[in-house]
Amino acid sequence: MSKAVFAICDSESMYIYNLMEYVHSRKGEEFEVQAFTGVESLCACAKEKTIEILLISGKLLCEQVRELHIRKVMVLSEGEQICELSEYSAVYKYQPADSLIAEVMDSYARVKEAPAAALFKPEVEVTGIYSPVKRTGKTSFALTLGQLLASTKAVLYLNLEEYAGFDVLMNRQFDGDISDLMYFSGSGKGNLISKLGGLVQTINNLDYIPPAFSPFDLRSIKCSEWLGLIEDLCSYSSYEVILLDFGEQVDNLPELLNRCGKIYMPVREDSMAVTKIAQYEKVMVAREYEEVLGKTIKLKLPFHSSFGKKEHYVEQLIWSELGDYVRQLIRKESG
Repeated sequence: MSKAVFAICDSESMYIYNLMEYVHSRKGEEFEVQAFTGVESLCACAKEKTIEILLISGKLLCEQVRELHIRKVMVLSEGEQICELSEYSAVYKYQPADSLIAEVMDSYARVKEAPAAALFKPEVEVTGIYSPVKRTGKTSFALTLGQLLASTKAVLYLNLEEYAGFDVLMNRQFDGDISDLMYFSGSGKGNLISKLGGLVQTINNLDYIPPAFSPFDLRSIKCSEWLGLIEDLCSYSSYEVILLDFGEQVDNLPELLNRCGKIYMPVREDSMAVTKIAQYEKVMVAREYEEVLGKTIKLKLPFHSSFGKKEHYVEQLIWSELGDYVRQLIRKESG
């Protein structure tokens, strides 16, 4: 089943080309992106395909375009106010592409109905990363794995730790995080997958949603809500792999681990680490989650040296000793 179209229409060909390239770079994007420099070609496309979103220059938004059946039309504004276009949402044209698309997707998400799911969507790999032992390099491993998989697949990374530190790690402030996504989901007021599209960030082809800023927000989210999000991602998004980096504060962790197809568990071999893992395994057996233990792959990760500035840490992981280790792991598992 073909994707619905995200259309961009503006007379500046280089502008729409660059914006189209940015949207294409988001591997989990649910739309086919089409760019037009004129109304005639846009209207011709609308006769052949379903246009879900149209981002169009106010100078080109004529009556012919108004008559098209498009779910969401947004005006590319150059800062001016055009009274006759006040019925349409507007987004400032000359801002960073990630901010512009985030605005568009957030506005589109508030359109109640979502596009239909693909009829023959391939099964999505849901992989967990968890360890009852601290300081094992768990998150560094998860980010390395995600980046390497993202070179050939559409991968979404979700960090569910209470203190992920991504604003410092990425050296930026985020306008929204996974708590906003879950709140939006619970409100039932729009298209969850499109809301996700407004929050998603990308690093080295790996898509991620900024982790919760406050651990108290994370603790308030129920297991059923996490499972609902996972099912929506598997049913409606274009992601092929979902990586879940678990902390201790998520509700009903065993049930969430059980939803994963496999779980990577970084471990250490000192006495305290061994006893913690032994207790964890006893708890899982006592709670009748032996299946989780059967899906778990224990890993003793190599030490990787500190390198460069912290704002480049994530990208440099794939060239570290850990990156070499994860490459070998992927090759081994792919046969």
